[in-house]
Amino acid sequence: MPETPVPDVAVIGGSGFYEFLEDPTTLEVETPYGAPSAPVAVGTVGGRTVAFLPRHGKGHQHPPTQIPYRANLWALRSLGVTRVLAPCAVGGLQPETQLGTLVVPDQLVDRTTRRVQTYVETGAAHAPFADPYCPDLRGAFLAHAGEGAIDGGAMVVIEGPRFSTRAESVSYAQAGWTVVNMTGHPEAVLARELGVCYATVALVTDVDAGVSREESVDQAAVFAIFAEHVERLKTMLGDVVADVPTGAQTCGCAAWLDDVASTPWIPA
Repeated sequence: MPETPVPDVAVIGGSGFYEFLEDPTTLEVETPYGAPSAPVAVGTVGGRTVAFLPRHGKGHQHPPTQIPYRANLWALRSLGVTRVLAPCAVGGLQPETQLGTLVVPDQLVDRTTRRVQTYVETGAAHAPFADPYCPDLRGAFLAHAGEGAIDGGAMVVIEGPRFSTRAESVSYAQAGWTVVNMTGHPEAVLARELGVCYATVALVTDVDAGVSREESVDQAAVFAIFAEHVERLKTMLGDVVADVPTGAQTCGCAAWLDDVASTPWIPA
């Protein structure tokens, strides 16, 4: 039986992205942190080997608070992935973040409360996180996000699974943050600890409660807007995959590990 090609790039996204891969093979991956959200699918996109992992599981069974984030990132890294593209749905917090807008954040604010956000359990290993997203991957997203995409901004990640109150939403907007989400943390920092490049493109699926006094966030509407734009996202991701660098990382996302004496959490 021929060996499965090694993917160097992965997409973590919604279940609607399964058709994104050509000729996928499903791999069951065991990790020290339990099972990932679902088996990892490995296929090709434009001739390049790509892994795909549905963030919430095949049937969207994992709410944001219960996603096995450590298992997901570890599983991808163990297969050879060094770059992760992470599309997500977000609520807009500013007047310019209207429905259907794509945002490529350059900052992240953690407002979660219950999530294990590190692999480091012993020793001194402090991941630099001033700039949470890979500049190379952000550049690839921006090159293909199209007219009207927003370059930069902060994504605040809340615990969920409930949506924000109006007061909370107003406070996020007044802080100057751009979009709000429930899954972007701890994905980004776990990727950094593994030396994996990571960036997200965020699709605005709702205007958060504090932005519009007439509306509030509705789950059915969020899912409907995401479904409406999923083909657009898949087309864009195909272009991004072709544009993502191959070979050794030169962006610095993994360089901090050169000064760490022991990295037992990284797959051999």
